[in-house]
Amino acid sequence: MTSGTFDLRGRVAIVTGGNGGIGLGMARGLADAGADIAVVGRNETKSAAAVEDLRKRGVKAIAVAADVTDKAAVDAMVARVAAELGRIDVLVNNAGMSIRKPTHTLELDEWRTVLDTNLTSAFLCSKAAYPALKASGHGKVINIGSMMSIFAGAYAPAYSASKGGIVQFTRSCACAWAVDNIQVNAILPGWIDTDLTKGARREVAGLHERVLARTPAGRWGDVGDFAGIAVFLASPASDFVTGAAIPVDGGFSVMA
Repeated sequence: MTSGTFDLRGRVAIVTGGNGGIGLGMARGLADAGADIAVVGRNETKSAAAVEDLRKRGVKAIAVAADVTDKAAVDAMVARVAAELGRIDVLVNNAGMSIRKPTHTLELDEWRTVLDTNLTSAFLCSKAAYPALKASGHGKVINIGSMMSIFAGAYAPAYSASKGGIVQFTRSCACAWAVDNIQVNAILPGWIDTDLTKGARREVAGLHERVLARTPAGRWGDVGDFAGIAVFLASPASDFVTGAAIPVDGGFSVMA
């Protein structure tokens, strides 16, 4: 049972990339607050396991296999969620990936893959979900940025560009959709212990030590650290918060 301010019972959330990592951490938080969840991802085995996890929390949950870089697939995904779960109140644009190369070795197809997965997917999903979010009367969009929305990385030009773009896309949607009572905000994760960052630690010498030294909290983040911020941004608690980009980083972005 949750207090009314953070109560999501009767609401439906789509979480792209919701079958693992930060996405699953947010989906669990939303489910614990009462929301029914549509997990969107291409790995059907992982999505099935995530749905089983979420159903044990007492909510409805479905898995939808979709390529979120493909407009037709996104339109079909949104239509299916609305048909099976009855409405759409919350959209979490979390799907993402990275290719770690400096600009002079990055190929055009690699650049496009990262931009399409991280940024274009957020546009396609937001555009497709907009009518349902408007119809709900209290729509919420949560876009997932990164510390690379703020800082640069020599090894991540496409990733940095995509995550910087997420913040500006968030602000544009927030301005356009305020009249429809849709709040659009971004979360900027710091260094979180996920499969993606495990790969970075293998490829970037000394990364683990540098992250710990720069993070006042003295640890890497956990996917569970995103449950609370997801509930806040999906619930009536954030009805006057829009266009924000909120770091969840243990203080990494404010450490001198």
